[in-house]
Amino acid sequence: MRSNWATLPDNSLLDQCEVDTYRASGPGGQKRNKTSSAVRLRHLPSGLMVIAEESRSQHENKARALRRLRKAFYLKIRKGVVVHGEAGEMARHPELAPALDADNRPHGSPKNETFWPAVGIILDMLEHYQGRVSDVALSLGTTTGAVVSFLKQDDKVWESVNHIRVRLGQHPLY
Repeated sequence: MRSNWATLPDNSLLDQCEVDTYRASGPGGQKRNKTSSAVRLRHLPSGLMVIAEESRSQHENKARALRRLRKAFYLKIRKGVVVHGEAGEMARHPELAPALDADNRPHGSPKNETFWPAVGIILDMLEHYQGRVSDVALSLGTTTGAVVSFLKQDDKVWESVNHIRVRLGQHPLY
């Protein structure tokens, strides 16, 4: 369901959410304190919640919250992966393949549309392999360094990596 939710059009995704607006505190002047521009989305099927309150515009905050919700699907929802142990086999996964180069190294930035689905699959693999990045790399047919470099591009992704590792009895990576 994760990838289905993440690829829904904005209106369809919003239909699955409980939307709250409220007045955000902090800098921004009188207008910020008078308007309910902050947005909190609760995605009912997954239970995930995100907020956006940076802008004085409710419209901008709603768009920002939707982007955060899509990212949260890949960061927080784990799904099982079927791995048979063949080196490089996961490089053929349809959500991962577009984010791999010719040497099966994951590439792309968090602004690239292939980045987040690839992160989701790699985090699923990390869970499957009990937090061992070297096994994830082997299953992709690439190096541990390539996987680590890809995951380190975003602080929230790296935080998720270490959360998975610690929960599974591994030491956090720095």
